[in-house]
Amino acid sequence: MDNLAQLVVNGLVEGAIIAMGAVGATLVYGVLKIGNFAHGDYMTLGAYIAVVVNVGLSQNMLVAAVAAVAGIAAFAVVLEFVLFRTTRGKGSGSLFIITIGLALTIRYGIYLLFGAQTQQYAIDQYAVYDLGAVRLSPGQLISTASALVAVPLVGLYLARTRTGKSMRAVADNRDLAAVSGVDIDRVAVNTWAMAGALAGLSGLLLALLQGTFNPELGWNALFLIFTAIILGSIGSAYGALVGGLVVGLMMELSTWSGLAGGLDPRYKPVVAFVVLIVVLLYRPQGFFGKVRLL
Repeated sequence: MDNLAQLVVNGLVEGAIIAMGAVGATLVYGVLKIGNFAHGDYMTLGAYIAVVVNVGLSQNMLVAAVAAVAGIAAFAVVLEFVLFRTTRGKGSGSLFIITIGLALTIRYGIYLLFGAQTQQYAIDQYAVYDLGAVRLSPGQLISTASALVAVPLVGLYLARTRTGKSMRAVADNRDLAAVSGVDIDRVAVNTWAMAGALAGLSGLLLALLQGTFNPELGWNALFLIFTAIILGSIGSAYGALVGGLVVGLMMELSTWSGLAGGLDPRYKPVVAFVVLIVVLLYRPQGFFGKVRLL
């Protein structure tokens, strides 16, 4: 049972990181109707910004996290002005190609700057903290604390702030929101900023959780992020949170020895794929039933 408790905690930690990445991606789709296939590479870029600050500039992880969040938020906003705003209304097919090209540009730009070798943060990767029946590494502790703060803040921001309500209005009916006085361009900037901030944070946390990482970090996680989005209903921020936690738990629990010996951890992504297929077959609209932001 101790092993089961450890797997549940591991699943919740991994699921929370997937959820943060999924919320950012689903916000962009829900509000702007852009399926951003470069979102995983935004996460990778955030992880590399953090490693430059933490290792290259010898700053602590808090400073590195702030740099990653602010850097990717700013990066996403700049791309809104120079790329996405000029291509808005060109059709989903064109935007699909654009985001794929952007993903490749970011990924291979990182390869050119940093090479293919693995990176890691300047923290003790082998330290372990005993918390009763479970044990957590420094990366897991930081990831858990960050998720416990970030996830509720996103929900409160969307539900209670004026900007969050404007984003929800645009997601529900863009034309009606514009007629009602909502500044669509400003909402787009705010949406990209929030999505970028979440991508930067989730990329840093995913790199911490793995211990070492390379330029494929976000690309490898993109399938899990889209799985969480589909499970929770495309465009639903709360659905993405639930979907991420479900994906994380299902993958970790599949390795439990109490389930016919458990799966080899290498096959955890296969579990996510099977869950996705089952949901698409029996509930294609996801947990929350329709495309919506909240």
